[in-house]
Amino acid sequence: MWIVELAIRRPYTFVVVSMLIALLGILSITRMPVDIFPAINLPVVSVIWGYTGLPPEEMQNRIVSISERAMTTVTSEIDHLESASLNGIGVIKVYLRQGADVGKAVALMSSVNQTVLKILPPGITPPLVTAFSTSDVPVMQLGVGSKKLSESELYDYGLSFIRPRLATAGGCSIPLPYGGKQREVMVDINTNQLSAKGLTPGDVTNALNLQNLILPSGTAKIGTKEYPIKMNSSPATIEELNMYPVKQSNKATIYFKDVGYVHDGFATQTNIVNQDGHRSTLLNVLR
Repeated sequence: MWIVELAIRRPYTFVVVSMLIALLGILSITRMPVDIFPAINLPVVSVIWGYTGLPPEEMQNRIVSISERAMTTVTSEIDHLESASLNGIGVIKVYLRQGADVGKAVALMSSVNQTVLKILPPGITPPLVTAFSTSDVPVMQLGVGSKKLSESELYDYGLSFIRPRLATAGGCSIPLPYGGKQREVMVDINTNQLSAKGLTPGDVTNALNLQNLILPSGTAKIGTKEYPIKMNSSPATIEELNMYPVKQSNKATIYFKDVGYVHDGFATQTNIVNQDGHRSTLLNVLR
């Protein structure tokens, strides 16, 4: 009851305070930033490893565990670690303490993961190290479909043409498309012909790796002119791969076409997108 008695004794003071509260409330409403997905400061760093064909147990023991131990030696700001190992993929989430420098942590974790590559399975690529944010959610989804183009063409169109143009828009980022088929050059080996010619699949692989190279060519000076030289170490078309020599036996050259067939294919499809009853691709636009 004391506040009522105070208001009766000092009515003008309460009128002024009420007007002041109303004025401050209006100013706060007009100046307060409004965002559907407000930025929340959660110091979390994601480390994503990829090694095709490795089972989850091996991914955990041979890659993820080694990476976790290495990262704990370069920073003292780690609160705790969480990891998930799937077939060919390992995801590590590093939760930092509040107030930690996320940019510095990303740089340190990237560098230390580069140093452990030599003790990991051969051929593995460096991990993707990125800061995680709760605001990294799609603000728009763009479907790319066609009744004439194939899934491979739709994926390539979304990846190579639409995604780079949208990525230049301020404040948004575009991950890789969902759906579609990622292009791969396939070598189908005929085992009967391979055995008949005394070859193994390793011979075909070695021949492809040794001949499909990107080499600096340089120039040739002839007289008073200098000409650029282009090496034919890398084929321009798929058909040229079929004419690659695999081995020379009894003065006869065995080509790729004699033991198999090189053609344009696609990687194993792990996700499918349907739009209006047709296969398509999906692009997520993140803020």
